[in-house]
Amino acid sequence: MLNLKTGKAFRRLNGDKSTVPDPNFIPKVEGEVLLKRKEDGPTEPINFSVDGIAISPDGNILYYCPLSSRNLYSIETELLRNRSIPDEVLSSYVKNLGEKGASDGLMSDVKGTVYAGDYENNSIRTILLDGTMKTIAHDPRILWSDTLSIGPDKYLYFIANQLNRQADYHYGKDLREKPYSLFRIKIDELPAPTK
Repeated sequence: MLNLKTGKAFRRLNGDKSTVPDPNFIPKVEGEVLLKRKEDGPTEPINFSVDGIAISPDGNILYYCPLSSRNLYSIETELLRNRSIPDEVLSSYVKNLGEKGASDGLMSDVKGTVYAGDYENNSIRTILLDGTMKTIAHDPRILWSDTLSIGPDKYLYFIANQLNRQADYHYGKDLREKPYSLFRIKIDELPAPTK
């Protein structure tokens, strides 16, 4: 949490099960289990904490997900700002909104729809306010979608960062292919406003 007026910052839900890697998570990307594979041979699971973050149009709900998980979580921003609530109590207010695919990026539009990448399935999904999920794009070129953004032209923009092809996951050999790609999908919605 960062107060833009005062510059003061503090952490919330640090180490909470909703913000850390799912210990049972085994990702499979491009037909291969994704592991850190060191040049000298040892392997280890990927363990990335919270990465995807989006906020509701009214600023009242924060959506988030660990990169090493398939679940989407939410919490009221008012609760996060209230420092009198200890983290062990704050944790009880976190909502697990269910499985939405493994994501590295989230974004919300003006109507409250959340957009999420799904790096295991080369896809982009929407999560509606009622919890309904729908795949809106699926293409083998969507190699680890990230950095989702909605423009004033009502397009959803995202990159394919090819994270799974980096040297850390292939015994020191970088398998990423240029040119790197920026994609857009017409969604006919504006982004959630910023205040």
